[in-house]
Amino acid sequence: MLEFEYARSALKNGLKMEAELGVNPYKFGLVGSTDAHTGLAAVEEDNFFGKFSAYEPNPDRATHVLLKADKAVIMGWEQTASGYAAVWATENTREAIFDAMKRRETYATTGPRMIVRFFGGWDFEPSDANTRMPARVGYTKGVPMGGDLSNAPRGKSPTFLVAALKDPIGANLDRIQIIKGWLGKDGQTQERIYDVVVSGERKIDADGRSRTPVGNTVDIANATWTNTIGAGEMITVWKDPDFDPALRAFYYVRVIEIPTPRWTAYDAKYFGITMPKDAPMTTTERAYTSPIWYTP
Repeated sequence: MLEFEYARSALKNGLKMEAELGVNPYKFGLVGSTDAHTGLAAVEEDNFFGKFSAYEPNPDRATHVLLKADKAVIMGWEQTASGYAAVWATENTREAIFDAMKRRETYATTGPRMIVRFFGGWDFEPSDANTRMPARVGYTKGVPMGGDLSNAPRGKSPTFLVAALKDPIGANLDRIQIIKGWLGKDGQTQERIYDVVVSGERKIDADGRSRTPVGNTVDIANATWTNTIGAGEMITVWKDPDFDPALRAFYYVRVIEIPTPRWTAYDAKYFGITMPKDAPMTTTERAYTSPIWYTP
């Protein structure tokens, strides 16, 4: 929508700048934060305390004008409740956590506490997904999120081991996607989304997308949902079907939940109010990882 306000655009522009300058200034990891001014870590949809103290839970906060500028008006209901930062550290110490952030072994969620693993290499096989310890084979055969691949072996495409486990008290999972960005031979950046594993009996088409929705169990009036659709965990090995060893690229994972009530639905139920017709009442929470880069 606005190129320079999205992480994916920066990741793509980093590939272009690397080709021109010899260094990628946008080789960053991803985390989630709240952008709130309340001092509260209240980012769950059913416990959202707003961005400012004036927008703490009250019957009118959705219809207040949050921000008014020359060309835009942002309403209270447009606020989002995300997010959390997840760090794969070797131990729960300040030193280990900072080491993990420095190597970009991090991911973000929009609120749920999903567990996500992502590894890239040249030798992952489908059988590697038959494990309860994806990290063991992941670190043995490849690099984790935030890592680098280079010098593609002749005739090989990169393979990725990806696994996700739902929030224990949250919603089931809809699908796992791998987002690829690359720098084409013409010097222009490109991107593509692949559905690498989906829940239920749905199929992934030849172009790498599943067009059958997971469904929706949200009861908006009561701000509830059921985990009768989706999956509790997902794991797969995926090989890039369109790999060109001469082109710079990055890959990151996006894990998407089934639909759940948005904070606007919880407010409507709690205060007994009707939300503006434009206000979304459901959301699809997600996680997104730091990329793995490929450099020729």
